[in-house]
Amino acid sequence: MMSAKREICVTVNGLRHTASVEPRMLLSDLLRHEFGLTGTHVGCEHGVCGACTILLNGRSARSCLTLAVQIDGAEIETIEGQGTAEALGRIQQAFRDHHGLQCGFCTPGFIMTITDILRNHELSGDDEIREALSGNICRCTGYEHIVDAVRELIREKEATP
Repeated sequence: MMSAKREICVTVNGLRHTASVEPRMLLSDLLRHEFGLTGTHVGCEHGVCGACTILLNGRSARSCLTLAVQIDGAEIETIEGQGTAEALGRIQQAFRDHHGLQCGFCTPGFIMTITDILRNHELSGDDEIREALSGNICRCTGYEHIVDAVRELIREKEATP
């Protein structure tokens, strides 16, 4: 027996979207397949790797663990809302400046996690930065350059009145 689809309305990167979704559809699938926002990557599909991290009402969330029906009325931010190839967002530029990416698969999830960190958390020191990033896995970089980028972003935030 097929489940009845549900109508949802959500704001993604400032744009209102409506969709008719199956009750079991994942948010990652809605973003990628229905809205064409393929920057949200799906890695482990268990919420462990962090590649699918988005912001849900201003806080980081795993889109592979969130059902699309749960986000009706929500505000979603994805990597596509952070900047473009021609005009990188500040966090993207810090990653570039510090060589914080290699293959790039994990990068969107890291950038969304860092967006949450900078907006909602006070960190002091590399140990706290590493702890805050511990939910995101990178197989390429060794994390040092990512920590360098976050350290710079925190210094900039602290210097801004």
